[in-house]
Amino acid sequence: MKSKAALLVDYNAPLVIDEVDVQGPKEGEVLVRIKAAGVCHSDLHAINGQYTHNLPLVLGHEGAGIVEDVGQGVTNVRPGDHVVLSWLPSCGKCRPCLRGRPANCEDASWPSAGTLRDGTSRFGKNGKTVFHYGATSTFSELTVVPSQSAVPVARDAPLTALSLIGCAVSTGVGAALNTAKLSPQDRVAVVGCGGVGLNIVQGARIAGAQTIVAVDRSSENLELARRLGATHLVNSEEGDVIANVQAITDGGVDFAFEAVGRRVTIALAMALLARGGRLVLVGMASREEVLGLDVLDTVVREVGVVGCWYGSCDPQRDFPRLVDFYKSGSLKLDEMIEVRPLEDINLAFSNLAKSTGGRTVIAF
Repeated sequence: MKSKAALLVDYNAPLVIDEVDVQGPKEGEVLVRIKAAGVCHSDLHAINGQYTHNLPLVLGHEGAGIVEDVGQGVTNVRPGDHVVLSWLPSCGKCRPCLRGRPANCEDASWPSAGTLRDGTSRFGKNGKTVFHYGATSTFSELTVVPSQSAVPVARDAPLTALSLIGCAVSTGVGAALNTAKLSPQDRVAVVGCGGVGLNIVQGARIAGAQTIVAVDRSSENLELARRLGATHLVNSEEGDVIANVQAITDGGVDFAFEAVGRRVTIALAMALLARGGRLVLVGMASREEVLGLDVLDTVVREVGVVGCWYGSCDPQRDFPRLVDFYKSGSLKLDEMIEVRPLEDINLAFSNLAKSTGGRTVIAF
């Protein structure tokens, strides 16, 4: 089969729109026709070489589509099903999986090789291997994924909106509902209101948090955060952020979410905590970003730091729940989306690098 796709051929270079060959699904795999794919910062990290991969590869890890075919042994989906793709397939057998924490699966490292679980790729070009990205490769009209990555969802919701659930929405909303388990009495700050941060704001609103302070340097992002549920806005380039947040929250927040992954914003988020508060690290940081910790202050104030990987989510449980939130109107996705064709993929990444508000969705 032939499929039009966006390929990462070299780092720090534009993606190449080309036609690739796609093999059918093998045992335990699913062939999906992608209808919409989100443009996410993790893809940008791959383009910039922050995280290296086997090249060339079909980029994209956030998307939704319709099942075209299934391999032997697949029982969770069938042709015609609408699915949202998860970039973190879990084994269902290791200790974290058996404890209901599939985001911490001990058998989740194999996608980094750019293959499917059997160590081979379903993509090719002129007889040479083209690699997968995150076991999903959603910037392709057709892709083959592990059956665990194809989560069936209701057919009466637009796949353009649902495409974001596979990464930014599940990570952000999950950080609030699963990792922090926010409650109505909580005071919250979200540092960094890009795609993930905006969905942390939404998760905090869905949880009923009494105060939700959005912190960002972009007035556009802040205005979008207000529309999605932030009760207060703080521009990090205007005045003393710590003093402003403390004034709004009467001394600091119970939960500070950091969605950027940089040392300076992590330190800022830590400084926003009230006594007994928790810092939730959500942003993807490089290995060089090391947090300095004042141990005595941490002990005396009983503050804590917790990591959040993929919103501590269980895709099989959480994706359908997020779809229900969207259908009920409590999860706002259409307000965040700008739709573009695959041919505009490099423009979309250029806009993402400038931290413009909202998210671009590639529609096939």
